[in-house]
Amino acid sequence: MTNIEIKNLTFSYQEKLIFENAQINLDKNWHLGLVGRNGRGKTTLLNLLRGELTSDTMPQINEKFIYFPQEIVDPSRYTNELLTDLISSEQWELERELTLLELDLEVLWRPFSQLSGGEQTKCLLACLFLNSDAFPLIDEPTNHLDRRSRQTVANYLKNKKGYILVSHDRAFLDAVIDHVLAIERRQITLYQGNYSIYEQQKKLKDESELAQNVRLKKDITRLKASARDKSDWSKSREGDIHGNPKLKNSGGIGHDGTITARAARLMKKSKSIERRMNQEVEAKEELLKNIEHLKPLSINFVPDYHRQILAVENFSLAFDDHVLFKPLNFILEEGERLVLDAKNGAGKSSLMKAIEGVFEGQQSGQMTMASQTSISYVRQMFKHTGSLENFAKANALNFEEFLSNLIKLGMERNVFSQRIEDMSQGQQKKVELAKSLTQKAQLYLWDEPLNYLDVFNHEQIIELIQNVKPTMLIIEHDQSFIDQIEARLIGLDQV
Repeated sequence: MTNIEIKNLTFSYQEKLIFENAQINLDKNWHLGLVGRNGRGKTTLLNLLRGELTSDTMPQINEKFIYFPQEIVDPSRYTNELLTDLISSEQWELERELTLLELDLEVLWRPFSQLSGGEQTKCLLACLFLNSDAFPLIDEPTNHLDRRSRQTVANYLKNKKGYILVSHDRAFLDAVIDHVLAIERRQITLYQGNYSIYEQQKKLKDESELAQNVRLKKDITRLKASARDKSDWSKSREGDIHGNPKLKNSGGIGHDGTITARAARLMKKSKSIERRMNQEVEAKEELLKNIEHLKPLSINFVPDYHRQILAVENFSLAFDDHVLFKPLNFILEEGERLVLDAKNGAGKSSLMKAIEGVFEGQQSGQMTMASQTSISYVRQMFKHTGSLENFAKANALNFEEFLSNLIKLGMERNVFSQRIEDMSQGQQKKVELAKSLTQKAQLYLWDEPLNYLDVFNHEQIIELIQNVKPTMLIIEHDQSFIDQIEARLIGLDQV
C-alpha cells in the first residue's frame, strides 16, 4: 500500500466539529508537513490514523504507525535497555542511528531520566526508523533542541523515507518536507513544496479572496440600493392605484391595469434582486472562510528610567561544585533584547533562575540589577492546575485582561471553563504566555516562548516585540525569530 487515503472524514470532539467530510490522499514516500493553528486537529488526525481516536467515518487503514514522542513508562531505566524494547533491530543499528544524530553513545549507559531534553528527543527519533514495518508520525520534534541539534535532526530526516511531521519551526520545515497538508478553518488543503512555498501560495490565495471580497461588498451595496429603489417605486404605484381607481382606466397608459402589472413586475424583480443579494452575501461568507484573522497582542511593559537593567561580571553557576559554564560578562540595557546562545544543558535556564533569585546551586562573580526591577518569567517547564480564574488570582492578574490575551492568542472561549491541567500543551503554553503579557514588568525572562505555539502566534509575538521593544532576556533556538526581534546573542561557553 503506497497511499494513505481517507474519504468523507467527519469527527467531533467535546461537541466541537474538527473535521467535516475531509478528503485526504497521501503518498507514503512524501516528507509531509502537517500544519495549522493550534486546536485545528493536527494531533487529532495523527491519533485517528493510529487508532487512539475513532470515528464512524474513519476507514480501516491497513498500516502500522509509530508515533513520536513515544510514551516512556519508566524513565529511570537505563537508556539502552529502554530503547531496545522500542525497536526490532540490532544493537549496532541503534548505535548507527545515534551516531548519525551526533549523539555520544555514552548516553546508552545512563538512566533515560538523566538525559537532557535534546538527548531524549534524539534517542526517540532514532527508534522511529528502526521499525521498518511502521510509518512514522512525528509530533513537534524540535521542542528542547538547540539550533545545532535542529540542523542535525533536519539533515537526519532528509535522508529517511516517508513520514508525517508536525512542527511550527519554519526553517526546520523548509529543510525536511516536500509536501504540506494544511488544516485550515473550513477545509484541508494539500500543497506541493516546502513550507515557504505553501506560505507564498496561501498568501496569494488570501489576497485574491480579499480582493474579491472588496468587489463583492461594492456589488452588494449596489444591489441593496437597486432593490430598495424598485421596491419603493412599485409600492408607491400600488398605493396610487388603490387610492385613485381612475388610474386603472387612464387612457394615457395603454389599457386597463397596465400600471398594476408593471408595478407587480418591478416588485417581482426587486424580490429577485434581494434573493440574488442574499446569495452573494452567503458566497462572501464562504469565500473568506480560510483567512486567519490575527489580533495584535499587548504587553504591560513599564519602561525603566535606568539605562542599565542588568550587569553580569565574571559570573558563573555550579551544582555540587560542577561548574556549568565559564565566567560570563554582559550588560542588558533598557529596551534591549538578549538571547542566550548555548547547547542544551549548558546552564541557560539555570542562569534565568539565578536572575530571578531562585537558583539553588552555587554562584560566583557579580550580578547587579537596577533597583526595584519587576520581572515577568515565561518558564520552559511549568505545571499549572485549577481554573483560569483561580490561576489569575494566584498571580495577581487582571482577569479580564488575562482572558483578552488568551483570546488574542487564539484560545477559544469554550476552553475557558476547562481546568488548566486538562488543556492541550499548546493551550497551557498560552496560559503561561498570557500571564506574562498581563503582568506589569520592566524585565521579561522568556525561556523558549515559541514551544507548542503555532506560526501565527509566532508572528504575533514578533510583531509585538518589534513594536514595543521591551527589555528581554530570552532562550530561543528559532533563528528567524532571533533575527526579526533584532536580538543580540550572548554565548555560554561550557567548561
